[in-house]
Amino acid sequence: MTSPFISICIPAYKRVNFLKRLLNSIEIQSFANFEVIISDDSGDNSVEALIQEFNHKFTICYFKNEKPLGTPANWNHAISQARGEWIKLIHDDDWFAETDSLEKFANLTKTNCKFIISAYTNKNEDSINNEVVLFPSKSKNRILKNPLLLLAKNIIGPPSVTLFHRSINDKYDERLKWRVDMEYYIRILNQEKDCIVINEPLICVGISESQVTNSCLNIPSVEIPEIFILLSKYGTKPLMNIFVFDAYWRILRNTNIKSKEQLESFGQIAWPTIILNMVMIQSNFTYSFLKIGFVSKLLMILSYTYNLIKSNF
Repeated sequence: MTSPFISICIPAYKRVNFLKRLLNSIEIQSFANFEVIISDDSGDNSVEALIQEFNHKFTICYFKNEKPLGTPANWNHAISQARGEWIKLIHDDDWFAETDSLEKFANLTKTNCKFIISAYTNKNEDSINNEVVLFPSKSKNRILKNPLLLLAKNIIGPPSVTLFHRSINDKYDERLKWRVDMEYYIRILNQEKDCIVINEPLICVGISESQVTNSCLNIPSVEIPEIFILLSKYGTKPLMNIFVFDAYWRILRNTNIKSKEQLESFGQIAWPTIILNMVMIQSNFTYSFLKIGFVSKLLMILSYTYNLIKSNF
């Protein structure tokens, strides 16, 4: 059997109304040389029942996970089943913006670049307020030169806005949940040294209460172990960039960490001095005081300068 050019990989979990919207958007794509891989984490048969409506319309390879794999292991499983030359991971609550979205991705595979990114539109499920998110073109060279700047801000976006060649063998780090995509992009860009940006919103990203964001953002039990993993992987040198330093500062502030004991209570020990110094400074002030923007920024700069003088990076 001839392999498809693109594998559209969908990690699914129960949300059949969202998944149906995505499958409808796939059905009308002008580019047709694709397969759809669905890795189903649902505890019921709702996703499998929905697929019966689309089986005769395009190729769907369905995999039911006996035990839920969770995020991002379900992403990795979907990708592992792909036969296509190119991989298009897309979440079940996202969808293609136009009928030629996939074609525009496919057209750029003719270059030697193996990592393609598009702009996207955040679509709020509960309102008409939508936001077009463009890749900041002036940042591209800086990110390519130093992918670790993504530790400060994920300017690429969710996995749904990317297309990558199957020769990229990296998997999403299954220890991570909140910063998993950003960390994945760092490894890809370190390896490939290039990316193509389509500054046209080809993907709609569904914003709803069921997103992972709501169970991760500013939650200490998620945020603190994850920054420890990132520090273990990449060390403290990236924090010499003040924007990265500020990102870590805000994580500690927003999770209201006030002591070394609090840091260690989530199971990680041997925190680097630079993080302990941030905590020490923040412990002298109330959470509400630190949330005052200019106050936090001033204290962050003082902390950065102190660590710079002490050579803690």
